Amino acid sequence: MTKFLSILILVLAADCSAADTLRLLTFNVRYPASGDGPNLWDLRRDLFVEAVRARDPDLLGTQELFQIQGRYIAEKLPQYKWFGISRRGNHEDEHMGVFYKESRLQLVESGNFWLSETPEIPGSMSWEVTLPRMVTWGIFEFRATGQKFYFYNTHFPHLAQDAQARVRCAQLIRERAAKLPKDVPFILSGDFNAAPGSEAYQVLAADLTDAWTTAAHRFGPEGTLSQFRGATGERRIDWIFYRGIGKVLQIHTDTVNESGRYPSDHYPVFAILEFR
Repeated sequence: MTKFLSILILVLAADCSAADTLRLLTFNVRYPASGDGPNLWDLRRDLFVEAVRARDPDLLGTQELFQIQGRYIAEKLPQYKWFGISRRGNHEDEHMGVFYKESRLQLVESGNFWLSETPEIPGSMSWEVTLPRMVTWGIFEFRATGQKFYFYNTHFPHLAQDAQARVRCAQLIRERAAKLPKDVPFILSGDFNAAPGSEAYQVLAADLTDAWTTAAHRFGPEGTLSQFRGATGERRIDWIFYRGIGKVLQIHTDTVNESGRYPSDHYPVFAILEFR
């Protein structure tokens, strides 16, 4: 009986550990641009789906996602639900769509705000940016344990002259995150269009931790831009930040491709986060 109880306790402990370990993927989809030639969405959409399936994330934050892309991904991967609206406040442009595995996570609350001086106004722009930028967020709960966490998913302005706008975007996110309960873990991921060491990065790093720098195991190139051709430069612009997480077990810039064909012009970044 004692041996049986010992085995049972070990099994239950393993189950609890698994329940509080989050498999997270951030992935810039690349919108369905008509001029992408051999990299048109219709020609690479199944590569994208297989890239997600291979990593089997519990939570997937996307950028540049059009509704037609979100519907296709959800159709092919029915274990996920997704939410989000476009940066114009409707479904006619790029979404910061968030996908989550229903069997593991329950969505408690969700919403959006815009990276502008009027964050609650859909489609609003400030700081001389040329396109609206936003955050889609959710409060999630692990079904097995009830552990809650916040998740922010974003895409910063992309032009070289947008450096100060990116700083302002980072400041806004930092201010919002600072008002959230400190005892609830917080995760931020996305395409930040800036490198580590930039001023925007430093603003976020003042309060949050970069998963790439603290992971117990790190795989793949530092650069996250594939450019549809397997580029492996040092431009790491897709980040995962966190607060209140126990540790990062691994992080992986995934160069998945099929005979030199890539699912997007960005590499997906995959991390396994262990909660305290």
